[in-house]
This record gives sequence, structure tokens and C-alpha cells, in this order.
Amino acid sequence: MKIPTIAAILGLAALTSAEVFLHETFSDGEGWTKRWTPSTHRADLGTFEVSSGKWSVDTEKNAGLRTTEDYRFYATSTKFNKTFDNKDKEFVVQFDVKNEQNIDCGGSYVKIFSDKFEPTTFNGDSEYNIMFGPDICGTKAIVHAILQYKGKNYDLKKTVAAPTDVYTHTYTLSIKPDQTYQILVDGEEKAAGKLEEDWDFLPPKTIKDPEASKPADWVDEAEIDDPSDVKPEDWDSIPEFIPDPEATKPEDWDDDMDGEWEAPSITNPEYKGVWTPKRIPNPEYKGAWEHPEIDNPEYKLDDSIYHYTFDNLGFDLWQVKAGTIFNNILVTDDATEAKKLRDESLALAKEEVKAKEAYDEQEKAKLEAEKPEQPSSKETEEPIEIDLDDLSVESDTKPVEKKEEEVKEEVKEEVKETKPIKDEL
Repeated sequence: MKIPTIAAILGLAALTSAEVFLHETFSDGEGWTKRWTPSTHRADLGTFEVSSGKWSVDTEKNAGLRTTEDYRFYATSTKFNKTFDNKDKEFVVQFDVKNEQNIDCGGSYVKIFSDKFEPTTFNGDSEYNIMFGPDICGTKAIVHAILQYKGKNYDLKKTVAAPTDVYTHTYTLSIKPDQTYQILVDGEEKAAGKLEEDWDFLPPKTIKDPEASKPADWVDEAEIDDPSDVKPEDWDSIPEFIPDPEATKPEDWDDDMDGEWEAPSITNPEYKGVWTPKRIPNPEYKGAWEHPEIDNPEYKLDDSIYHYTFDNLGFDLWQVKAGTIFNNILVTDDATEAKKLRDESLALAKEEVKAKEAYDEQEKAKLEAEKPEQPSSKETEEPIEIDLDDLSVESDTKPVEKKEEEVKEEVKEEVKETKPIKDEL
């Protein structure tokens, strides 16, 4: 019998300790309404529905929570299957977003809360632990990663661009116990590093020494005027402007009436500009003075910045144009599980271009079918027959009164004039 090694036992323990605290696919019809609690903070909040949208690769797998009303705030949330304390564990949140309405201004992010969260009063002021996901408005399209630390929200100092097309994209945020993080968009790393460096949670480790100042005799001018360079004696004798030598006095110029004529001025091509001496390296230059730094007495190491207690996830959004679909929402301490689900989403997403093209063709055909029928060319070519004997003109105004025979003659002439045009057509 083969005895398992300690390493194997530890590896098995690590594998079995992995947990999924939330995985929402909206795949059970109306069952999602029992798991999600809409906020009642205001009466005009937008409503959600479960839909795969106007087009999809797989109507069942692509079905997700969809915003349905334009110019609306949205607020709804769901509770984890158990509280997630990520002490000494990796935290991963991941979800799919499809902005098939070609969103012009609106958020598509999630907020994650502690057990102190109240779902029925959920609003923009509700305190959250993490806010993560895309936010698009006009030319601004970024992925937010806002973390709460000691009651204050801090945004990621790096800029992560959000895709602005109409296809599904998968967003992943991972925070580890070693105080590092990683942000993925469609499985590609867009930002990573140390929490302490990429968020301003803590004061800087060092500060400029308040007791130090630049010495009075410090020379930080790299170049000086060449003392041996002297301005030429005739330099200032050349004027900047001269009379135009090609100008001539107008023939009708009257000195008595117009005054003494003067030629207009032009820029002197020989003018050399303002003289300045040559510059040479300063022999006394000491370089740029650097302010010495000292340890910041206000800085204190905190190795628990990453640590939170999570219990709820929700959407708190404003959208000008509705139609965003959220799917495959995952919260886990297992990056492997996140990758497995992400790969499934990305495999479906590869087929979306074809699905969109098929949808566009159907819409085009539908519009063509709805167009009103145009008259046939045969109908438009038939000549117009006029019975001149039936024409009569009556008028109660005597000055413009015409005899019936005169009117008939005028109509005959008009028909003769228009006949060649009709024949050409």
C-alpha cells in the first residue's frame, strides 16, 4: 500500500477547502426572483428581467439579468449561500457583461457587501466593501476597482479600459492574502500589483525631510551666458522694418489733401532679431538638488488590507439606454474554478459575431418585407387621357371670365407641349 506524502495530503486539503459562495446563472426560469431582493428605496427604480437578449449563441446559457427601462436607476441584490471571510484566502469575483444596446452612458458593475447590508434600502449611499466592473459614458470607458478601507472608498490609481462593443465580456478581480491583486478582462491581465502601491490606503512610507532645504549657494543652472561672446557693433543698426522698395505713390495722391506720401513698411530681410549671447555649460553646476527623505512617522504597516467579510452582492446602476445583460456571477476562493467558468464563457463569446450577423440579416429582411409595395412600371407608363369635351370653366368674377371654347383651346396647346416629354419617358 502506497502511503501518501505530506505534500499530497496538503494539496488535497487545499483542493477540498475551495468554496463557491455565489454562482448565479439565472437558468431556472423565475427562480431568480426568490434569490434577488429589489430595493424599495425609491419608487421609480428600473425593473430587471431574465433574457438572452435580441440575439445570442445559446438562449439558455446566454440568459442573464437584463435592464429593461431607459433613463433609470437600478438596485437589486442577492445573499451569498454563506458568509465569506477571506482571511488567509484568495477572493475572486467574476461575471459576464453584454452591453448589446451599444451603451452610451451607464454602469455595468457589481458591489459586494458585508453582513451589515440592508437589501430593501439599498441605494447609492449604501456602504460596500468592493465595487468592480465596467462603467461607460461617452468617451470614458473604464473598469472600476474601488476598495473600502476603514470606512473610506479608494479607487485604483491605474486605468483599465473597458470594451465598448456589443458582445459579451468577462471581468475578473482577484485579491490574495499576500496583499496583491489581479484584474482580468476576457482572461487577459489588465492590471496587477500590490494593494498598498496601487491604492492610496496608507500614507507614504517616506516623506521629504521638513528640516532640509536647498543650500543658498547651490548652483542648479546647467548653462550660463558665454561671457566672451560680445554683440557686434553694427547689430542694432539694422532696422526690423524698411519702406517697401516696390511701392509707388498713387497717381491720384494729392499731397495737399492727403499729406506727404510714405511707402508702406515691410519686414527687413537683413534684420537679425534681438541679440543674445551664446550659452555654455556652467562650470559651477552641481546638478538638480534632491530633497532628502525620511521615514514617515505616520506610516504604519498593515498586512490586513486585503481582509474583508462578504455576505451580499448587488447592482446599483444608472443607465441612459437599457439592455445590459449580466450572467455567470461568481464569488469564490478558488481561482481554478473561476478560470473554468471563464473559459466556458469565452468559448461562447467567440461565436457571438456570427450570431449578431445572423440577427442583423433577419432584421434587414424584416424591414424589407414591411416596405409598402411600389406601383409597377407598367402602371406608371400608361398615358393620361383627357376628354376635352367634358371640360368647362365657370367663374363668378367677370374680369377673369373665359369662354368654354377658349379654355378648350388652351388645354389642347398644353397637351401638345407636354406630349414629347411623355414620349421620351
